Amino acid sequence: MSEHIAPTRTEAFEKRLNQRYAAERRFKALGLGAILFSVLVLAFLLVSMTIQGVGGFQRAELTVPIDFAESGISGDASTLSGSDAIQNLEAQGLPAVVDFFASEALGEEGASELGSQAWREVAQAIVDDPAILRQQVTFNLPASAGLASAYSGEGSAEERLLVEKLENQGVLSKNFDPGFLSRSDATNPQQVGIWGALKGSIYTMIVTLLLAFPIGVLAALYLEEYAPKNRWTDLIEVSINNLAAVPSIIFGLLGLAVFLWIFPNYRSAPLIGGMTLALMTMPVIVISGRNAIKAVPPSIRDGALAVGASPVQVVFHHVLPLALPGILTGTIIGMARALGETAPLLMIGMRAFVATPPDGFTSPATVLPVQIFLWSDEIDSGFVERTSAAIIVLLLFLLVMNGLAIYLRNKFEKTW
Repeated sequence: MSEHIAPTRTEAFEKRLNQRYAAERRFKALGLGAILFSVLVLAFLLVSMTIQGVGGFQRAELTVPIDFAESGISGDASTLSGSDAIQNLEAQGLPAVVDFFASEALGEEGASELGSQAWREVAQAIVDDPAILRQQVTFNLPASAGLASAYSGEGSAEERLLVEKLENQGVLSKNFDPGFLSRSDATNPQQVGIWGALKGSIYTMIVTLLLAFPIGVLAALYLEEYAPKNRWTDLIEVSINNLAAVPSIIFGLLGLAVFLWIFPNYRSAPLIGGMTLALMTMPVIVISGRNAIKAVPPSIRDGALAVGASPVQVVFHHVLPLALPGILTGTIIGMARALGETAPLLMIGMRAFVATPPDGFTSPATVLPVQIFLWSDEIDSGFVERTSAAIIVLLLFLLVMNGLAIYLRNKFEKTW
């Protein structure tokens, strides 16, 4: 008599199996939807920033031809090579010469809308090439903030009529402003630039990296490889984890109370800003460094010790190189956060109006996030486009910095 065997795939089993497959399909669809949503949000952010920021790289300019042969301005390469060259040209009456030829080309009404510091761009062109003092040269000089606003569709009816008149004459246009990348802060949106803030950010990030990276890596190595496991090390670990979640403005208060007390003459300097941001970045590097060191297989340590390596050689010749890609990942996250911070730097005075780029790590400076914050608070609408342009520069700076760090991380991964 044959034995009855129960079927293995019953109707209930098939139902549960279909439910699991359906749940898996829903999970995949949700994951794909989350990725698409993130990509769309990122694309919207980049597109909106680009549309708003394109105008920030341009400025309204008036075309003014200047015949230097008739101006009475003199100078050569030797007399215009000193630091007082622009003051020398000002003493010879260059501002009045620019105003005269502007009146000739634009009329009295149009010349009155020329930027008050436009003559400085003419002076800089003369310093760069003294030979133009024997020529007739046409300059595109910045218009006033009021005329620039009217050119964008704002301002009074009289200003818009003047804009239309100057456009019809072909002497008013909006052109790419390369000086935006080489000038520093100013009170006129037509004259502002981001080089001073960008240079301050570079100096600040250098100080942050030089302090946070080695100290954070050494702290992670000590805690993971050498520190005894007791209540004190447990307390240190908890403190580091808590520091990683502390609001950034607390680190600004610490920098204000400690670093500015030790170095009172370096207020708003990249040195103080970098030290403050290093305090904020270090816990992130320590935590990621410990996780990366912990992920190195114990067989690496055992094998190195078996062939006669000392404990120090095991750590620095085998464990640390293998953990370095993971440590660099944490460093990228920490530095990216530090680059975009504003609150701690405001606390230590890096919101000062700085009209010249910093000369070094102890010179007064500001940084790009603070510059963006200050411009966004300006009443003049001309700063709106400049703010969007500065945000684009900040994003590009962040991408370059992260790209370099990712390249180094991948290089170490290929080596090992």
